[in-house]
Amino acid sequence: MTEASGPGANVPERASLDALASAWAAAWTGRNGARFESCCTHDVSYEDPVATELLEGLEALSRHAQLLRSAFPDARIETTSQPLAAGSNACFPWRLLGTHSGETPTLPATGRFATVHGVHYAELSEGRIRRARGFFDLYDAATQLGLLPGRGSLGAAGLRLLQGFGLTRP
Repeated sequence: MTEASGPGANVPERASLDALASAWAAAWTGRNGARFESCCTHDVSYEDPVATELLEGLEALSRHAQLLRSAFPDARIETTSQPLAAGSNACFPWRLLGTHSGETPTLPATGRFATVHGVHYAELSEGRIRRARGFFDLYDAATQLGLLPGRGSLGAAGLRLLQGFGLTRP
C-alpha cells in the first residue's frame, strides 16, 4: 500500500485503502476464494460482539468467518461509505445482508433474512490489517432473526422484568 507524503503522512492512498476494504469484505464471505492472507498480517488479531475471546492469527480469524458463512450461506457485505484512514488506523463501514439458513453448533437456522450495519476499526501495518475490531448491534440482529423480542415490545418488557429491572410499559 502506498502512503501519502506531506501533511497527514502515513495515510494510505484512496485506491489502496479501497482495495484493502474490498479484500477484507471478500475474505469474510469467501467469495471467489478470497482469503484473509490477501489483506491481513500473519499475526492478525480480531474481536467482535460474537467472538467469545480475542482471535489471534489467520487461522483463528478464518474459522470465525466460516461460522458466518455457515450461518448465512448467501451473505454479502456491502460498503456503506468510503473507508477512512488516519495514520496507521482505518475504519471500514459495512452492511451485511443474508438469510440465516445454515446451522451452527450453537444456533439452528431461523430462515429469516437480516440486514446488519457495522464498522470495523483496523490498525494497519505495511498496508495490511494487523488488528481489527468489529462493532455491530447484536440485539438488533437477534430481533431480526426472531431470537429476541423487538425493542419496546411486550416481550422486551418481560425480558427487562426477568433481568430485575421491574415491570415497565412498552
